[in-house]
Amino acid sequence: MKLLLNLILAVLVMGINPAMAAEESADIKQLRAALVSKTADAANLSIKTTPMPGMYEVIVGARVLYMSKDARYVFDGDIFDYQKGVNLTEPTRGLARKAMVDELGEENMVVYKPEGEVKHTLTVFTDIYCPYCVRLHREMDEYMAQGVKVRYIFVPFKGKKSFDTSVSVWCAKDQNKAMDEAKAGDSIESKTCDNPVERHRALATVLGIRGTPAMMFDNGKLNPGYVPVARAIQQMESMGL
Repeated sequence: MKLLLNLILAVLVMGINPAMAAEESADIKQLRAALVSKTADAANLSIKTTPMPGMYEVIVGARVLYMSKDARYVFDGDIFDYQKGVNLTEPTRGLARKAMVDELGEENMVVYKPEGEVKHTLTVFTDIYCPYCVRLHREMDEYMAQGVKVRYIFVPFKGKKSFDTSVSVWCAKDQNKAMDEAKAGDSIESKTCDNPVERHRALATVLGIRGTPAMMFDNGKLNPGYVPVARAIQQMESMGL
């Protein structure tokens, strides 16, 4: 249960408190009561029934766990409907990711917005210097032409230089211009100010981001790697986003 408690604390630090349903079954109440004995924050967890008799879905940040009603048995993994060929866990996980990113707020991201109608929104976890992040950024004009708003969250995996440049981009008078220059390999003016880079990094950790770029669509589906712009747009349209 140590992992569970650590994840709960991480969620609270990020300010995510899933609302508890107004009406709950006796079994869900029993599970919540069992979790109270392990953490006082159990009342804030989202708990739902699952297609598996006796197992309940517990959302902790972007982590989806399955538990018996006495909280003795915990399953950490995906549930598939083998007959339908459907992953039943991923949609829930996506909604949890989306809620955490929404909590961060667009005002705490570097945003590229098309001039016309916004048809889709793509949230990209990026490192200034990762090669595939640079490749994605080179496609920005095409994203703009296709009506896709691109929102950047900094994940400076490549050390101090990447972190310092991320802060400088954020603190620049024109963030988009500074991002363009940094992604092109140009030197930008070193600056410091109040910035959300540490919050970005903490969010990426809670979401399990292990590499960049990581591309998150409007429904919270996460693609853990670079996808060419045409394929990314095709994916968004196929999801009905």
